[in-house]
Amino acid sequence: MNRQAQILSVHAAFIHEVVRCIHDSARDADFEQLMMSAADNGWNDLVNSIRQIRAGRRDMELLNPLDEEDRVITEAILKGLQDPATLPDPNAKPDPAMAAPGLASMIHAAASGNSQALQIIANMAEQMSKVGGPMARLASVIRPLINGERDPDKLCKKLDSRTEQMVLGILRELEQLEQD
Repeated sequence: MNRQAQILSVHAAFIHEVVRCIHDSARDADFEQLMMSAADNGWNDLVNSIRQIRAGRRDMELLNPLDEEDRVITEAILKGLQDPATLPDPNAKPDPAMAAPGLASMIHAAASGNSQALQIIANMAEQMSKVGGPMARLASVIRPLINGERDPDKLCKKLDSRTEQMVLGILRELEQLEQD
């Protein structure tokens, strides 16, 4: 699964909800709640582009000021408004094998003082916490990883085997990044 597909699978439910709200003016309150939640998660540029789409703008120039994740989401919304068959599958699960390198890269950048990476990884951890279960437990190890914890026994203490494998994958990736 490539990075774009990974982004789409992570945000599929959000993308579907935005498209539904834009198509149905009776869902104004739902739309506003969705936008407030997105803004609370630091997605201000994404919220701005979605509001412009809702106001009728459909040109690809909307994508120019956006980062990769916001651009992929915005483009999916634009395509989904034109052809709902292009919307990502809201039941698709992100590929964990893709997540470890991406998370490790973000954790490494955040630990190195990259404020944008810190904001992104914090938003991701918050979303993961809201999901609950294994995702929330994975989210609980992100801050210690940013702070330099590398002991797998400490990090994996309360994790199920699948989440533990993810953390071990992140640790392997971080080891590679920290050697470079």
